[in-house]
Amino acid sequence: MAENSSDLAPTRVFDFIRHQRAHYPRDDALAYKVEGRWRKFSTAEVIAQSDALAWALYRQGVRPGDRVANVTETNRPEWNLIDIAVMSLGAVHVPIYPTIPPEEFRYVLEHSGAKKVFVSSARLQQMLLPLVSRPSDPYPVYTYDEVPCSRSLRQLCAEAADGLGPSARETLRSLRDQVKPDDLAALIYTSGTTGTPKGVMLSHRNLVSNALASAQILMSTNTERALSFLPLCHIYERTIVNIYLYSGTSVYYAENLQTVSENLREVQPELFSTVPRLLEKIYEKILEKGEKLTGVQQKIFQWALCRAMEHDPERPPSRFHDCVQAAIADRLVYRRWREALGGRVRAITCGSAALQPRLARILWAAGIPVYEGYGPTEASPVISVNRPRGNQHRIGTVGPVLPGGEVKIAPDGEILYRGPNVMLGYYQRPELTAEAVDAEGWLHTGDVGEYDGAFLKITDRKKEIFKTSGGKYIAPQQVENKLKESRYVMQVMVIGENHKFPAALIVPNFKAVAECLQVDADTGEARASLVLRPDIHDLFDRELVRLNADLGHFAQVKKYVLLPEEWTMANGELTPTLKLRRKWIAARHAEAIARVYAGEEHLSEVLDWCESTSVKGKWRLPGSEPLPAS
Repeated sequence: MAENSSDLAPTRVFDFIRHQRAHYPRDDALAYKVEGRWRKFSTAEVIAQSDALAWALYRQGVRPGDRVANVTETNRPEWNLIDIAVMSLGAVHVPIYPTIPPEEFRYVLEHSGAKKVFVSSARLQQMLLPLVSRPSDPYPVYTYDEVPCSRSLRQLCAEAADGLGPSARETLRSLRDQVKPDDLAALIYTSGTTGTPKGVMLSHRNLVSNALASAQILMSTNTERALSFLPLCHIYERTIVNIYLYSGTSVYYAENLQTVSENLREVQPELFSTVPRLLEKIYEKILEKGEKLTGVQQKIFQWALCRAMEHDPERPPSRFHDCVQAAIADRLVYRRWREALGGRVRAITCGSAALQPRLARILWAAGIPVYEGYGPTEASPVISVNRPRGNQHRIGTVGPVLPGGEVKIAPDGEILYRGPNVMLGYYQRPELTAEAVDAEGWLHTGDVGEYDGAFLKITDRKKEIFKTSGGKYIAPQQVENKLKESRYVMQVMVIGENHKFPAALIVPNFKAVAECLQVDADTGEARASLVLRPDIHDLFDRELVRLNADLGHFAQVKKYVLLPEEWTMANGELTPTLKLRRKWIAARHAEAIARVYAGEEHLSEVLDWCESTSVKGKWRLPGSEPLPAS
C-alpha cells in the first residue's frame, strides 16, 4: 500500500497527521503549557518527531505486532507522538489510565505483553519499573521528561533524528506501507465497574471509520481551536482528537482538571469534549456566583436562570415578546456564562454518562450548545450523537445513529449495534468476545434504550436495572438524574434490589449546604458532624418531596443515607470515566444499607397505607427517618 496521497481519505490512524500536512498545516497542531507558557508543535514538527521516535523504537527492537504501553497523568503532545510512532511501525499502542491501582497495572502490562512502556513522570516510572524489569532490557520504561537514571522520549528522538537518513526513512515508509486497515492498532483495557479489565482490540479501520463519520457531524475546521482535558487513554477523547487532527483543528491540552476554567479563558476554544460531572461543576459555580448577588442583580439572575430551565432548542423564541426577553437575559446574564468558557464555544460534545436535561436546557439557553452522544469502547466508541447542523438534536437523547452503522432494540430493550467500528474482540478472551458480538456481527452493548423518533434514548444499563421485592423494575440512572437536579446533591446512588422500596446513598454538595444552613463544612470532621444534624435532614426531606413528585410511586426514594466523603477514583468508587462502581460502593456502605432496610416490612405497610389514602409528602413516617452515614 503506497503512502496516502493528498486526495485520499486516511485509512490508518497515523494517516491523520499527514492528511493535515497535505491540506492545512498548522503552526499549533498540538500545544501544552510548560512553565507558564504554551509550547506549540507545528504539523511538520509532530511528523518529524514521531518519525524520529518510530526509528528509535525500531532500533530498540519494536516490530509489527509488538505492544507498547503508555501512561500519562495529563494530556500532552508526547502521547500523540507515541501513538503515531508505535502504529506507524505496525505495533500496537496500549494506553493505560494513570489512576488505577498497582495490581491492575501489573495485570494490564502482563496480559498485554507490553514490550516497552512510556510514562510521563518519575512517580510513574518508580511504580512501574519493578513490574516490567527484564535483565535483557536495561530500558523497558521511558519517561516523557528528563528523569535521573532513565532514558527520556526527548533523548530517544534526538539520538534517532541524527541517524534518520534516506535509508532509515525508506525503512519507515516501507513499514507504514505494510500496515493494513484491518490490522490491530490499539489495545484499550476497559476500566469496568466490576471484574477484571478486558482488552478491547481496535483496528485501524475501527478507529478511522468512526473518526471520519463523526467528523462529518462535528464539522470542526482548520480555523478553530479545541481544548482537551479528558484522558487520552479513553477512547472518547482519543477519537475526538483524531477528528481534530484530520480536520486541522488546533488541540490545546489543559494543564490538569483543576485548571480547566483558567485554560478555557486563555485558549478561547470553539470546541471541547467533556463528561456530565464537569458540566455539573460549572453549573454549581454559576449558582454560587448568583447567590452572592444582591438586590436587583440577584432577581435578574434568578429570572434568567428560571427562563433558561424552560428553554427548548428545538423551539427557539418566535414571538417578539419572547425574543426581547431572550436578548435581555443574554445581555445581562448569559454572556457572562459564555465568557467563563472563553467566549467562543460553539459546540460541546458530552458523553460517558447521562446528562441532566435541565442542565442541557440551561446551557443551550445561554448560547452554549451541548451535543450528547453515546457509545462504548467496543464501538470505537461513537454509536449515535446529536448534531450541530440540520436541527438534528434533541435534549434527553443521544441523537441519531452515526452514518454507516445500524441499531436495533432487542426484545429485552438492549441496544444492539453493527458497523465498521465494532471491535475485533477482547484480547485473549474468545468466550467473552462471543458473548459481546454475535454471529451476525451485532454488538450487545449492555445498555437499555428506545427510540424517540429518529433519536436514540438510553434508559439505563441492562445490568444495573433491578427489581424490587414487589416485582417493580427500577432504572437507577433515571432516578439518580432526577435527584441530581437538586443543587444540594453532589453524588447519588439508588439502591433497592430485592427490597420493597428504593433508597439512596447521597453525598451532599457540602458547599451549597453549608451556605444554606450557614455552617462550616470545610473539613472532614465538620462534614461527618454535619450529616448527622436534624436541619440538614429537614433540608433533604424537602428536596425529596419536591423531586419525588415527578417519579412514579414505586420509583420514589423512601429513605436515604447522607455520606460525609465524596466518591473518588482513588478510593475505587469511581471508574476513570467517573462512572459509579456500584458493587464497591454498596460493599463499603453495607452496614448503612442494612440499617436502611432493617424495618422495611413495617415501613412498607405504612407506605401502602399512605398510597391508599392519598397521603402525599409525608416522608418522615415512623420507620422511615433518614439515617446517618455509617
